[in-house]
Amino acid sequence: MARKPNEAKTPESADTSDKIVTAAGAKSNVSSEELLKFYRDMLLIRRFEEKAGQLYGMGLIGGFCHLYIGQEAVVVGLESVTKEGDKRITSYRDHGHMLACGMEANGVMAELTGRVGGYSKGKGGSMHMFSREKHFYGGHGIVGAQVPLGAGLAFADKYLGNDNVTFAYFGDGAANQGQVYETYNMAELWSLPVIFVIENNQYAMGTSMKRSTKSQTLFGRGTAFGIAGEQVDGMDVLAMKAASEKATAHCRAGNGPYILEVMTYRYRGHSMSDPAKYRTREEVQKVRDERDPIENVRDLLLTGKHATEDDLKAIDKEIKDIVNESAEFAKASPEPPLEDLWTDIYADEIPSHA
Repeated sequence: MARKPNEAKTPESADTSDKIVTAAGAKSNVSSEELLKFYRDMLLIRRFEEKAGQLYGMGLIGGFCHLYIGQEAVVVGLESVTKEGDKRITSYRDHGHMLACGMEANGVMAELTGRVGGYSKGKGGSMHMFSREKHFYGGHGIVGAQVPLGAGLAFADKYLGNDNVTFAYFGDGAANQGQVYETYNMAELWSLPVIFVIENNQYAMGTSMKRSTKSQTLFGRGTAFGIAGEQVDGMDVLAMKAASEKATAHCRAGNGPYILEVMTYRYRGHSMSDPAKYRTREEVQKVRDERDPIENVRDLLLTGKHATEDDLKAIDKEIKDIVNESAEFAKASPEPPLEDLWTDIYADEIPSHA
């Protein structure tokens, strides 16, 4: 049987006077300032992705481009409880993860447009950028390949004897890859501090989950390996924060891996080239109207009198300015010179540890 995860302890000094109540009635220890930050961080991802879609349409972004619109609460909620040294690795739907872990919008947008001002000097594009400073290890184009790599990052932390945690993100489509289950086995066998985050947006590349598996849940597959896990509402940033607290406490306590199956939804197609004809407009609009993660937080802020309309308008303007600046920065940054085709192929020096 799967081990029961340790409950995250609330510090005795924590301020509990300003709780936010979720729709389900459960209380989360979130202050007005934290909720405003959630709103700002999710809005930054949303507006950034909308701008990226515009630049793609203008021909300024080449290759593939997978947008994160609709899924913002997942990574913002999970990142809210991370500490310095924690790592994250994901698939090619990665722009939101970069922004959520503190990477600058200018560098991300410049990379999308293939410019030297980008995080991978314009040679990684939308799907392959990295930041050692922010412990962000990609951005991977091969479906599911990041999962064993994430376990490897967690193995390094266990070897070094620290209490860092690695978040390995993948989707419901990648959840059927064999390497995922090989990784589950090794991660549990070696009690690795890795959180497997299945971002279940329900359609993979275009096939409904109902047509691709008979499994009732995806996190439940971990039971065969003895891995604890749960299913979470990925459209609720407060639910995501609570789940992250539980999962990170489990891993930091030395209890091995944890699986979070996050039920979320993307509003756009799989990539910019996907018209998403496999679902109806009514379905998408219903989710937007009833479950949008940003609008839900906006409602909490206004109805709870944690912010005014003017406060939110100021945040909206700040975010638009950041995103517009990132687009202008990208356009002004030069393309990499041809001689850079032969650089960054081999490591010049091997660091003692990443």
